[in-house]
Amino acid sequence: MNLHDWIDELCDVLDVDAEVDEALVLDLARVAAHQVTRPAAPITTYLLGLAAGLQGADTETVERLAARAQALAEGWDRPADAPDPVAVAEVEVPDDRGVDHTGDLRDL
Repeated sequence: MNLHDWIDELCDVLDVDAEVDEALVLDLARVAAHQVTRPAAPITTYLLGLAAGLQGADTETVERLAARAQALAEGWDRPADAPDPVAVAEVEVPDDRGVDHTGDLRDL
């Protein structure tokens, strides 16, 4: 099952009769996560959907709402030299290029 299939099934389960532009939603979530903070992604996309529903928005209006939300996230007041919250959360991986891994089992 791919993402589009999931969206179709979820719309059926939630009794939502709408076309979803997953690229638009994912782009907005990415910008919110990186420019604001990671937890902003699902909240931002939820609020986009809520606003669209309350306004009875058509596709064009959803795109305008998403563009407004994305502009807000892109201009969010985070100092340019502030560490990337995503990068800070990642664990540093040691450099083991000199280690012979012949015969090591790998999870694929």
